[in-house]
Amino acid sequence: MSDSDKKQGFTVNDRRSFSEGGDARQSPAASAPEEPAASKSQPASGPSSEHWRTRELPPADFSTFILSLGSSILIHLGQVEAPGEGGRQRDLPMAKHTIDLLNLLREKTKNNLSKEEDELLESLLYDLRLRYVEVVKAGS
Repeated sequence: MSDSDKKQGFTVNDRRSFSEGGDARQSPAASAPEEPAASKSQPASGPSSEHWRTRELPPADFSTFILSLGSSILIHLGQVEAPGEGGRQRDLPMAKHTIDLLNLLREKTKNNLSKEEDELLESLLYDLRLRYVEVVKAGS
């Protein structure tokens, strides 16, 4: 076997904190061989990656969740352009499915929502159902 054939295999590094006899070893990080600088992952740089690190996200609450589902329905209805895609595309079965999911949420959360959350969900469902019917009628 040549030297190049021997290097194509893999190497096993024992990173356990203790030897088989129970004696403490050097810390696993100290005994691990250093990776070459070129193979270490570098954090992304540039304006777009900085934007994702510094932007403020909306609160993770029920209202934000159902509005997110509503936004995806508008995308499936072709009324809003999908992020990262050039143009609007319709997927009516997926729009109907997501409307059905919102209705399921309404049924399962009945009497457990605040007045504002309940009104938001009801009005969102009403509006999205009307939009769905309009798109289906326009396509016929």
